Formats: sequence, structure tokens, C-alpha cells
Amino acid sequence: MEKILIEKAKAFVQDSLKHAEGGHDWFHVLRVYRNALLIAEKEAVDTTTVALGALLHDIADPKFHDGDETLGPRLAREFLQEQNAPGELIEEVIYIIQHCSFGGGFQKAKKPSLALQIIQDADRLDALGAIGIARTFNYGGFKNRALYDPSIPPQQYATKSAYRNSKAPTINHFYEKLLLLKDEMHTTTAKKIAEERHAFMETFLEQFYAEWEGKK
Repeated sequence: MEKILIEKAKAFVQDSLKHAEGGHDWFHVLRVYRNALLIAEKEAVDTTTVALGALLHDIADPKFHDGDETLGPRLAREFLQEQNAPGELIEEVIYIIQHCSFGGGFQKAKKPSLALQIIQDADRLDALGAIGIARTFNYGGFKNRALYDPSIPPQQYATKSAYRNSKAPTINHFYEKLLLLKDEMHTTTAKKIAEERHAFMETFLEQFYAEWEGKK
């Protein structure tokens, strides 16, 4: 039952995201799924919950749906109900979808389960390192944002809405989110991976500024 459900979820997500922006497409979900299962290997957690939560976590990312935070959970619930998934499993997956996003640091779960923490770690790992850099600039291009503007410094946002509606240059996103993620990891496995990816991003930024100033 679990294997069939997971395979159906993969097919459902791949079809649903076939026209998605490149940083939030099926391949992003697949990487998060793989990261989550890797982390789960060393944790006492239900892997079916982790697998489904990872696969469905971005089924309808609010930033691509006019900020609608209800669409993703609704689509996931409808899919899982159609597959006759157990009610307790459905509620756990929905809770994961509702609380997985970084959301500018405003989206904190009051009672985070281990499964949620694993998927948060897996999702945040995909925002770090080489792929994190690629995704960041891909999304910046998608939104037609400047690469960098020295006159516009990074900032701390007062609300999640302000964070999501920011039109700041792409480089600012490193300071407003990406470089903060290393210290947001929950599991030992994710913390270790995040350290290396974080260091890679710091090296990239050093090179970026040197090239920007014509020093290299």
C-alpha cells in the first residue's frame, strides 16, 4: 500500500508541476524527497509520512498562486483522500505542507513533528550550495530582479507578506534567507551537509564581489 501510494504521489506531483518555474519544479521536489529519505535513515521516524510530506510539500507554492496558502493543502488532501490514505497520515502530511516553508522566518510550527523537521531540513538544504545559488538566480530572473544593487542593502522584514513581496536584488536574498538556513537545521545529518554548502556560498559571494569591483 505504502509503495503504491508513494509512486502515485510521484506521478501526481510530476504532472502537476510540469510547467513550474525551474527552481520549484518536479526536480526540486525529487531532490527534497531524496534528501529527506537520506536524513530519515538515521532517525526514528515513519518513512511513509516523510516520503509523502516531501513529495507534496510544494504541490502549490503560495508565491506562484497569488499568496494562496490554502491551495496546496487542499490539493494534497484531495489526492490522499482519493487514494484512501489513512486519516491520521493525511492530517500529518497536511500539517507538514502548512508549516514546511521558511516564510521569512515567520512560519513557525507550534508542535513540529520529527517528520516535519526532516522535511524542513531537506527543503532548506536544496536552498544551499551550488543548487541553492542556481535556484536563487533562476527565480530572480523569473521575477526580473536585478542581480545586485549596492545602494539597496538587505533588510529584515516585519511580516511574511513583506518578505514574500520583496523586489530586492537577488544577492540580497543570500542575506535575508540563504545564509541563515545553516543555523535553522534540526537534524545532525542536515547540519553536517549544511555546513559544507554554506561555506560554498560564502566563497561564491567573495568571488562575486571581487568580479563586481573588477578585482579579479
